Amino acid sequence: MDSTVLLGARPAIRLRVTMLGRMDVRALTGESLLPRSRKTRALLAILALEAPGLVSRQRIAELLWSRRGEEQARGSLRQALHELQEALGPEAKALIVATRETVALNDEGVWTDARALPALARDRPEALDLLKSELLADLDGLDAAFDSWLADQRRRIRDIALDAASARLAAAATPESRAQEARRVLAIDPAQEPVWRVLIRAEAERGDRGAAFAAWEECRRVFAERFRGAPSPETAALAESLRGEVAVPPPAPPPRNAARGARLGVMPLRFLGGDPDPEVSLGLAGEITAALARFRWLTLVDSTSIEAATRQEGGGEALDLDFSLSGTVQRAGDRVRVTLRLTDHRSPESVVWAERFDRDANDLLALQDEIAAEVVARIDPEILLIEANRAAVRAPVQATAYDLLLRAIPAIYRLDRQSYELAGSMLAEATRLEPDYAPAFAWYAYWHLFLVGQGWATAGSEVLARSEELASRAVALDPSDAQALAVLGHVRAFLHHRVEEAVTLYERALALNPNLPMAWVFSALALSYKGEHAEALRRWERYKRLAPLHPHAFFFDSARLVPLLMLRRFEDVDADARQVTALHSGFTFPYKLWLSALGHLGRREQASEVRARLVALEPDFDLVKARQRSPLQTPTDLDFYLLGLRKAGLT
Repeated sequence: MDSTVLLGARPAIRLRVTMLGRMDVRALTGESLLPRSRKTRALLAILALEAPGLVSRQRIAELLWSRRGEEQARGSLRQALHELQEALGPEAKALIVATRETVALNDEGVWTDARALPALARDRPEALDLLKSELLADLDGLDAAFDSWLADQRRRIRDIALDAASARLAAAATPESRAQEARRVLAIDPAQEPVWRVLIRAEAERGDRGAAFAAWEECRRVFAERFRGAPSPETAALAESLRGEVAVPPPAPPPRNAARGARLGVMPLRFLGGDPDPEVSLGLAGEITAALARFRWLTLVDSTSIEAATRQEGGGEALDLDFSLSGTVQRAGDRVRVTLRLTDHRSPESVVWAERFDRDANDLLALQDEIAAEVVARIDPEILLIEANRAAVRAPVQATAYDLLLRAIPAIYRLDRQSYELAGSMLAEATRLEPDYAPAFAWYAYWHLFLVGQGWATAGSEVLARSEELASRAVALDPSDAQALAVLGHVRAFLHHRVEEAVTLYERALALNPNLPMAWVFSALALSYKGEHAEALRRWERYKRLAPLHPHAFFFDSARLVPLLMLRRFEDVDADARQVTALHSGFTFPYKLWLSALGHLGRREQASEVRARLVALEPDFDLVKARQRSPLQTPTDLDFYLLGLRKAGLT
């Protein structure tokens, strides 16, 4: 059915805009008014979906011409507006409202399917069926920023359709209607395995066992082809029960919030040789447990609980640990040696981390503090990496927000555009699935930081506002989450250049978790942005002592380049930049500081090579963009950074 027939033609309507499927624009007479240029069509689509709101010219330029300079982008927008007005003909004057800074569409005279149909979807099945069509199916690939915006709009339409279809299914009272509405849900989201069971059961209740088995086979095919997995044993058991005509009661719905972290047990440390020293072994185990408890995503089982459980038959298995930290303590005179290992108990069980610590035994409290701090800073990212790798190979069906978060984190750090956009989609879905899950919002804000830092989106008002909104939401959900506070601080410092506010947030984050490497690194950056370069280096060195082999060292180690450059330690910048770019050649941040240092050193040939690598990653990076993006607060530091870039040949 043509979507335009769902609402009758009204005299006030001057324009009908169809965006579900291929874009089409018609006058009331039926005459086609579709603009010739795809970017002009995209301009109309943006205005129609935002109508009657005002859309800034800057935002439109950033969405459609993100790789051009500001003046060139605004010129292209003027040309597109002129083409749009010509395409709309005499109606353009009443429909397009343009000022020097904004553009809007007068929606009193416009009917748009993507705005009208969602309101009808719950009551009109034909409207719901039309919502399944892909929004603006012919406008992919115009610009990376527009593609990202379009993906968000498509998710919004899909979510509306899925909510409407799910509501219709919940209200269905007969097996026939349940089967029909279940198929509507599955047409939108075939990963809804509980709905497959509703469909199978409904067909069986109708007395059509052939249709029930056909639904089961279709479920198996979809899971195999789309998700490279198989339906759960619960669904398989339901299908098998049909063969013996055994009634299977409807299963209890799974809990909405599945486990949101790894379960880690800290075992009692064994004392080797000589007389046992419980003050060292028990004290250290307790200190490690207390330090790990500051990482909000870990569920901790302390050594006392483990010891009590192991004394009971089967008690150890009942703890259901994902990981355990165990080890030994040896004392010889004034020295103590602590050997620790982290074991992953999922099949195949294996030791995934081990380290030895030698310390002076004269100050036992200091010994416990030092070892506990270094241990937790090192095993937290190791566990996160293992969990992410496991999540990546699981079938992506009925994924929780935690599953999606785990899959997104490695994709963020790969920093290739396709993986990065996929990570953004997963994080957006995680925040939708569980709107009370603070880490999903924190990591989605973090995703926006790289989006701007890599030059994949301009630092326009929309991106800035969205990153602030997400990070603030994470902190509001869990004010004691040190990582969420650190991310909010970096949003304020790096994107908004509100460095003093960021410093306050970092101090709170470090008070909550003094063993969080990210907080030390971001704090170091903020202090360097303020001009406190020596203190910045001390804070960075604290991170390095805590986690010398951090999995994300390519990013965290790059932070040292800022104070090194400002302290005129150009040779150190050169040496460190070589190392961090060797760890990850696709991260743009270190190249910019490296290039400035080479400019000050007068190494034109080497600067030319580094500049070529940087421009290959971020083609529109120039002195204007460098000035706009830099969070350096003192004019002297900013001018010094830009002077180095200019000497290195950047224009």
